[in-house]
Amino acid sequence: MPHLDAAFSLARFLMRNDSDAEDGVQEACLRAFRFYENFRGENSRAWFLSIVRNVCFTTLKRNRVDQAAVVFDEELHSPEAPPFDPGAQLDQEVDRQTVRAAIEQLPAEFRDVITLRELEECSYKEIADIAGVPIGTVMSRLARAREQLHEILSKTYAGEK
Repeated sequence: MPHLDAAFSLARFLMRNDSDAEDGVQEACLRAFRFYENFRGENSRAWFLSIVRNVCFTTLKRNRVDQAAVVFDEELHSPEAPPFDPGAQLDQEVDRQTVRAAIEQLPAEFRDVITLRELEECSYKEIADIAGVPIGTVMSRLARAREQLHEILSKTYAGEK
């Protein structure tokens, strides 16, 4: 239960819509309950998020979701902040939407590591456990994801000027 918000956040970025993310988290909960006896008492968050990740990737492969056609919903992932300067708040919101839209353009294997590291603040080891890959692969994927984000954002902001 304490990891449901992180699970939904990860599923939302991978599945790219609320309904599929909710279904994925629900399926992951059922699998976690069903296979709880396999849990060895290590990091419960990493264990559960790896189940969420696997469910989402399995669903994506099965359904062949057209990833480029889904519009990102900013309200799902941004915390409410107290209003301060309306102009600054608007600029901040535009930047946040731009970055999240850029994340949406990344391939799924990069979206999940960037989401887990930057939004869920997982350690490299936790991400490696969740993704089922070595830490070096996590670091490589993060580096490539950040590089692609930089390219996407550079083009976006260059187009504004």
